[in-house]
Amino acid sequence: MAIERARVPLSRWQQAAVAVGSAVGALVNPRRADLIAALGETTGKPAFEMVLERMKKSPEGRAILLERPRVVSEQVGHAWDLPDNTFGAAYAKFMGSRNFSPDDRPPVRFMETDELAYVATRAREVHDLWHTLFGLPTNLIGESALKVIEFEQMYLPMCMLSVIGGTVRFNEKQRSMFFKHYFPWAVRAGRQCTDLMCVYYERHFNEDLEQVRRQWGIIPAPQHPK
Repeated sequence: MAIERARVPLSRWQQAAVAVGSAVGALVNPRRADLIAALGETTGKPAFEMVLERMKKSPEGRAILLERPRVVSEQVGHAWDLPDNTFGAAYAKFMGSRNFSPDDRPPVRFMETDELAYVATRAREVHDLWHTLFGLPTNLIGESALKVIEFEQMYLPMCMLSVIGGTVRFNEKQRSMFFKHYFPWAVRAGRQCTDLMCVYYERHFNEDLEQVRRQWGIIPAPQHPK
């Protein structure tokens, strides 16, 4: 699982080529997680550098950078055994009900340093923890709303490009629902909550879900309008 083994050094023009190719490919086939990941890495260096600096200024952020926890089965499997009211159990239920595995995320390949590669890996691996905290589904509307929150938290260009790509694929009813209910909520939720990249989630798995939501300023997603 060593992050450095997955890294592929690229020149600037190679980064540009990968970014353009990934963007086109992701628009053609939005299910290609590897292309979306490559787009995020090749366009996200300045954003990840800002996240890294914020983490260095936070006690929990520094602990994360020092210990480099991974959201993989080997390290978070105990969440499946926690009491029902806990954050960890809610995460396990979210994953289990969708037959998701913490090990399914593609590795980070195009970051220049090990430190930035870890930050990008962490951002990728906490995605489903954020789904759990905000109570968002994994359908097109839920994923697009979470990308808005991720943009507000990290300013990754890929997040906004994903939102644009998602809304293009909405039907009229979905588009109306998203912009009326989910988009304004996601902007407010992403701005109001704590710096989520500086949270050592694994240390809070055994705490009550509603308690950690309050502690971190999480506004759960709006109920699906009838």
